[in-house]
Amino acid sequence: MAISIRPLAASDRAEWENLWRKYLQFYETTLPTEQYDITWRRLLDPAEPMHGHVAFENDAMDGLVHLVFHRSTWLPDVTCYLQDLFVDESQRGKGTGEALIDAAADLARQNNAGPLYWLTHESNATARSLYDRVADRSGFIQYRKPL
Repeated sequence: MAISIRPLAASDRAEWENLWRKYLQFYETTLPTEQYDITWRRLLDPAEPMHGHVAFENDAMDGLVHLVFHRSTWLPDVTCYLQDLFVDESQRGKGTGEALIDAAADLARQNNAGPLYWLTHESNATARSLYDRVADRSGFIQYRKPL
């Protein structure tokens, strides 16, 4: 059966939250319960610069992507940050991740965004093999200063 991608809908909360928890577990991260509610509201609020799409195969939600549009000092228009991408382990290798990236790129184009960009952990070899095939590495290294 074909993979279908669509924007998040209010009725997706339980399935989205299940995938979101798996994504956070993958990165050995936990968030307070309130953050789930905040993120969900932002993803569904048309006034927010955040968007979410989900992937389905056989009527089961098996992937998600979250995007954030923002201004750039280097571009006249907005740019698009692919903040989160997750495909359920049972569905990996079937094209779901690439389909979600393509949907993100389509939305970025529709919004006249500059480049679509994202980060991944250097140890995420499975994702990096996909990313190396569908995008160019920027060569930049991320640094973080705790505040």
